[in-house]
Amino acid sequence: MSTPFGFWPSPFTAASVAASAPRIDGSAFVGEEIWWGESVPAEGGRMTVRSTSGREVLPAPWSARSRVHEYGGGSWAADADGTLFFVDARDQRVHRLEPGVEPVPLTPAGPAHGGLRLQRGRLFAVREDLSVDPHLRAIVEIPTDGSAADDPSAIQVIVEGTVFFAHPALSPDGSRMAWVEWSGSRMPWQEAQLVTVDLDDQSLAPIRTRAALQPEWIGDDELLFADDPDGRWQLHRLRLERSAPVSEAVPVTTTDADTGYGLWVLGNRWYQPLSDGRIVAVRTNGRDEVVVISPEGAPRTLDAPCDGHVSVDAAEGSRVLLSGNGSTVSPGVWCADADTGVVTTIAGGTPVDAAWMPPARGIVVDGEHGPVHAFAYPPANPHVEPPSDELPPYVVFVHGGPTAHVTGAASTAIAFYTSRGIGVLDVNYGGSTGYGRAYRERLLGEWGVVDVDDVIAAARGLADAGHADPARIAIRGSSAGGWTVLSALVRGGTFAAGISRYGVTDLRGLVEHSHDFEAHYVEGLVGPLPASESLYIDRSPLTNADRIDVPVLLLQGADDRVVPPSQSEAIRDALAAHGVAHEYVEYPAEGHGFRRAETIVDALDREIAFLQSALNPGP
Repeated sequence: MSTPFGFWPSPFTAASVAASAPRIDGSAFVGEEIWWGESVPAEGGRMTVRSTSGREVLPAPWSARSRVHEYGGGSWAADADGTLFFVDARDQRVHRLEPGVEPVPLTPAGPAHGGLRLQRGRLFAVREDLSVDPHLRAIVEIPTDGSAADDPSAIQVIVEGTVFFAHPALSPDGSRMAWVEWSGSRMPWQEAQLVTVDLDDQSLAPIRTRAALQPEWIGDDELLFADDPDGRWQLHRLRLERSAPVSEAVPVTTTDADTGYGLWVLGNRWYQPLSDGRIVAVRTNGRDEVVVISPEGAPRTLDAPCDGHVSVDAAEGSRVLLSGNGSTVSPGVWCADADTGVVTTIAGGTPVDAAWMPPARGIVVDGEHGPVHAFAYPPANPHVEPPSDELPPYVVFVHGGPTAHVTGAASTAIAFYTSRGIGVLDVNYGGSTGYGRAYRERLLGEWGVVDVDDVIAAARGLADAGHADPARIAIRGSSAGGWTVLSALVRGGTFAAGISRYGVTDLRGLVEHSHDFEAHYVEGLVGPLPASESLYIDRSPLTNADRIDVPVLLLQGADDRVVPPSQSEAIRDALAAHGVAHEYVEYPAEGHGFRRAETIVDALDREIAFLQSALNPGP
């Protein structure tokens, strides 16, 4: 006897998903050990640092987490002797932790820090102090002896201004520094400049780039960096003679793939130069691949199991550390040898059982604005015979950002649905990264139009191909993805239910309460204010809540500073006023993204119960 879709017995409980989904936050060679950052969901999502020796380097209650630019990143670094430098989540001060002693602060109270880099014994960070000036940021050098904890003047300011900074990189001789900066009126994937400074005479040398990422020195007078002047982030080499004008950057790679990503957080690294002139780099075209590039530019693919959101964290000799996700393994850390091609699992990276989690199938459907890319995860459960006379229900996942992308990674969070008989379609709608600038810019001025058209096209394409029941397709998204969920429900006719996690509902309210990093983001996605105010009103789901006629589940963090609770509360009240079936849940002590194990468990249990009821896949 077959079991109805959506009600298959599954070993993937909400509790097991919460326990098995730690986030990896960078890795480093530390003496004879390898260290990596890893979240602890059972401890409120605390970010610790672990070691291959089996010890927890950063003990509770300490947590390494930065809030610079709101999304943070680069919250820890370590030296070869085993000293850890980290940003404490509670006060945003940089601390030093030596073996056997308590952490001591290195920076004064007040400013937040992130993007830590320990280079040639010198500690650099991006600093932001919103209590003094909401627009003032800097790249600073922090004394490691603790002298600046009570004396801010001991901190050396490398550069300061009302722009945004990322990726400080010190030259081998310590005389120059390079970084990436961008103005608040643009997002870094739209326009970001490479800048160098002579630390002796403080002379700046801005370099013309389009959307620069991650400068790295390969000698005292030569830089590597990523840029996308021709529509794909490629590696470039730039010669900087001290007594001559800046030369033109020379492309190292020319391929239909990106070595780079939207600069939401400060810790990501997409390549590492090796001492012999080779480069280990990530290339993204939907999924990632890791390649070793010869000094002549010839690539050789490394057979690494990680193929999603891969970061090349560190290099030592011929070895590099990779962290990320995989289509056949859990998130993890790997050590790859560029000489031998051997890839060793350091943490996580557990192979998934294909019987329960078959690799996602990449699909492309024709949309109104061009091709739409997505990854399909069909229902899978080796112990169940599915109904032979019906098609399965699906839930369409919509990622946040919206300038982000999904990679078809294996995930217990997705198996939570597919093992119960509900397929998942993860969509990279127009505006997503990973497919070049033209695909990314499809959303400019069209947020609430292109994204909605694309998720609808993807859902209908899956149904038209005979893979999903067109009457039983739901949609689920977080943050900007929640906006697309609610906007698609307003459009009507495709989705039988919707789940919005801390989703945007009112564009004018979002702009009014937006933090500085995204202060002008929406203007690029919709239009400038006040000239485009009518678009902000017309496209907002809150304005059109009376057109939603299917059940809605709203999940919200009480402490969310990116999309505050007022956004979800407003659509909740509007749905109630129009008699639309809905449920609203607000989680205390949660911000933008759920981190606490108890929240993850409750949210997943509510979602599956909601889908079982709304899609009614059983008798």
